[in-house]
Parts: sequence; structure tokens; C-alpha cells
Amino acid sequence: MSNPKASACPLCGHPEDAQHKPFCSKGCKDRDLLNWLGEGYRMKGPPADPDLPEDWPENWDGDR
Repeated sequence: MSNPKASACPLCGHPEDAQHKPFCSKGCKDRDLLNWLGEGYRMKGPPADPDLPEDWPENWDGDR
């Protein structure tokens, strides 16, 4: 059974490639990995540790 509607790459919208699924190319796959590693997908929210200041780690000086 064939897929009537091809999925699109979540980064650029081009048709996905089976070798790099769900992305269209190694470039988009690598760019997504860099977003994860660089905290590009981070969501604003309260600190996981209530003792940490809200601007941690941006303004962390090593002392709690």
C-alpha cells in the first residue's frame, strides 16, 4: 500500500527522504541536532530546582 500524501521535512518543508526520515536531507537532520544541542528548542519555564535563580544559568557565577 502506498502513502498517498508524502510527509514534509519539519525544518524546510521539502518532501522527506527515506534515508533521513523525517527530514529531507542530512543537512536538515544535522541542523535539527544542532538545535537540540544548542538548546534551540528550550521552553521558558520555572527552574526545575526551586533553589536556583530564574536567570540561571545565564548569570550563574558558580555560587548558589
